[in-house]
Amino acid sequence: MDSTFQHIGIIHSCFTEKFGIPRQSGLVPEAHAEVEIFPPYNREEAFRRLETFSHIWILFIFHAIKTKEWKPCVRPPRLGGNQKIGVFASRSGFRPNRIGLSAVKLLTIAKGDSGIKLMIQGGDFLDQTPVLDIKPYLPYADAIPSATGGFAAERPKTKIKIEFSSKARSTCIEQEKQGYPSLHELIVQTLSSDPRPAYHSQKPLRKKFGVKLYHFNIRCEIMDDHILVSEIENC
Repeated sequence: MDSTFQHIGIIHSCFTEKFGIPRQSGLVPEAHAEVEIFPPYNREEAFRRLETFSHIWILFIFHAIKTKEWKPCVRPPRLGGNQKIGVFASRSGFRPNRIGLSAVKLLTIAKGDSGIKLMIQGGDFLDQTPVLDIKPYLPYADAIPSATGGFAAERPKTKIKIEFSSKARSTCIEQEKQGYPSLHELIVQTLSSDPRPAYHSQKPLRKKFGVKLYHFNIRCEIMDDHILVSEIENC
């Protein structure tokens, strides 16, 4: 049996580094991305009627994990990062096979001389993520109302308020006029669930950090009860 897989495409994402990527798809609705399909898979007939579906499944590779070793136990952020569970009870990328699965909203399918490109929304992909397959999301089969979610039964609650300095707010307004129409909301959605490792979020101390979105470095500071976006710089 042939166990090799061909990448059918690559994802161009607003998340250009691992830090700051939402821990599940759908948590940052304003996260836009483009799926570029490679030849010979970028044929129009291969995507016929896919546009009739509102959402799709994307199977991908966790390509930025350096170690080749898999871990039988991991520490999920939802448990504070200090409790171990089995890797098969998690969605961690440290798996025997580094395959990920995410459901995203399909916005449009661009068809032209450059081939096929899928515009998607709400993903949790690192930029340059290799794509293995694309499948339509079927509400009657893929949504199971009676399902239970174990330790992650509910959507994470937003606990941190986001504020912008006057300088950051002005930069955001300017960049939204220059091709990033939802930059402000993207920043808010990305930061509001606190992208820091779980053990850091337990510390009330003030701390500065940065998150990269597109080609911007979003400079932030943890305050007592909120995150302050102090500056937005070009990387």
